[in-house]
Amino acid sequence: MVVKLQRPILVGGLGLSFSLWILQSWHDSIVQLSEFGLFSALAVGGGLWLFQKNRPKNSLEALNGIVVDRAMAESAIATTETVINQLAIEAENHIALETLRAKVAQLLLELDRQEITVAVTGGKSVGKSTLIQVLESSSWQETQPKVNFWETPALFREAGENSDAAVLAAVQKSDFVLFLTNGDLTDSEFQSLQQLKAANQPAVLVFNKQDQYLADERATVLLSLKQRIAENVVATSASPIPLKVRKHEADGIVQEWMEQPAADIQQLTDQLSEVLAENGQQLVWTTTFRTAKLLKAEAKNWLNQTRCDRATPIIEQYQWITAGAAFANPVPALDLLATAAINAQMVMDLGNIYQQKFSWEQAQTVAGTMGSLMLKLGLVELSTKAVSIVLKSNAVTFVAGGVVQGVSAAYLTRVAGLSLVEYFAQQEIALDSGNALNLDKLRQTLQNVFQRNQQMGFLPEFVQQGVKRLLPQSQPETVG
Repeated sequence: MVVKLQRPILVGGLGLSFSLWILQSWHDSIVQLSEFGLFSALAVGGGLWLFQKNRPKNSLEALNGIVVDRAMAESAIATTETVINQLAIEAENHIALETLRAKVAQLLLELDRQEITVAVTGGKSVGKSTLIQVLESSSWQETQPKVNFWETPALFREAGENSDAAVLAAVQKSDFVLFLTNGDLTDSEFQSLQQLKAANQPAVLVFNKQDQYLADERATVLLSLKQRIAENVVATSASPIPLKVRKHEADGIVQEWMEQPAADIQQLTDQLSEVLAENGQQLVWTTTFRTAKLLKAEAKNWLNQTRCDRATPIIEQYQWITAGAAFANPVPALDLLATAAINAQMVMDLGNIYQQKFSWEQAQTVAGTMGSLMLKLGLVELSTKAVSIVLKSNAVTFVAGGVVQGVSAAYLTRVAGLSLVEYFAQQEIALDSGNALNLDKLRQTLQNVFQRNQQMGFLPEFVQQGVKRLLPQSQPETVG
């Protein structure tokens, strides 16, 4: 490839620059270098060049970091089917089942697809449309009849239907990506490339409009791009700037006209030819693998929503049970968890919904762990203070000392239950046992759920519900 042929020039240029620096720095002492040292330096430089030259050619691993074979793609499809089947078991007539199953069936057909889809993306005015036109009209396209190009909406524009997130999501449906830039990378461009890499999306960075730079500037930009994006960079001029041609006739007449240079896409077509020849089928499998993962996430969202609908009444049931127990037997705020905040039976019930099977002893351990985390995070004291502030607005209810403890216990039970639901939802569909808790993730989940439920729009309404349950004869006029 052209890009690889440029490496000896780059190595030689860097070696020459280093030599000149040595000459300027050491002057006469340079002659004292032994002949052996000189040839050693040359040998090291030559060895580095040969190492680069003899490295394996660009592969899909160099383009996206993960090589996907057919078995991996089939496994991803099978895992997705497992989630869909579980949804069918738990919600037999779910509205999404038919669509999900149709998509899985299409994925199985995709495994043998021959056509390759190439997305051309980048910011505004980087030459996406022109490059596609040049590629489709080139002789190279005649040798690649099963390659289809499509242009995405421009990145880095206003939010909306064509927001960056939406464009990058659409790009992931393609097999290969040409990411165009017309200069050194901006931070937004770099971040977008990183997102594609994280999504296991094979891509090449195309430095288009290189003819608009002077030779030394062009080399500097290209070197900078390669340093940031490794090898996957090519330079093109899809629509070079017209050149003024001047012709002097024998009779002294001078004729001038503008001439359009031919497009320079050789590096790009060489790169595409190599990738398609060596990894064409793997590109299809990688896309199928990626699509299966996205479909699995979609199915799991539906499943988690179904499970959440079943879990919510259970959490509400236990929150009011614990509220009644704490109201009947008021205890200091820091002892709330020991009596009312969470119990093992709720852990077991919620675990059953999310296919996280706990024994009674394991459920007690989880309950104790949750209580310890909530205490260490200061959630018990914070919730008690928050409930007290809301209740102080009504003297009748506030004088009933047990109300604070009761409502606080209910609130903590709710936070604990919602945290477990969110934690379980992040797990795989089935686990062999339910006692292997990730404490760091559980702690973060607790904090997030507590903060969301601290919103003032929710807490007064919750306190009012608690007061009505604990003091049914008292109907406070204002709470909050």
